[in-house]
Amino acid sequence: MAEKKQPEQKEEPGKSHIPTFNTIEEEAAFWDTHSIEEFADELELVTDVKFVKARQKKSLTVRLEENSFEALSSEARERGIGPSTLARIVLLEHLQNREQKKRASG
Repeated sequence: MAEKKQPEQKEEPGKSHIPTFNTIEEEAAFWDTHSIEEFADELELVTDVKFVKARQKKSLTVRLEENSFEALSSEARERGIGPSTLARIVLLEHLQNREQKKRASG
């Protein structure tokens, strides 16, 4: 049986084969199934690395009814993240949307 040929993709010089991601979840899913070694020809040695101290973060305890916590945990599992991470994502998206609405309304 003849093997199906994939359409040839013309490569643009200097263009990375590493895709651009819309979300951290999308990027995590990509790297779960790929190795950086696949892109070794795109890597370059960096010698002037500078580390910046991360800003201090505050923690917040949120009390949820059991059914809300279970729903949050279930969705987090589906996304491959923890419930605290999902709660932080949802909260930050809400605050960002609120800020955008404030700017738009003047």
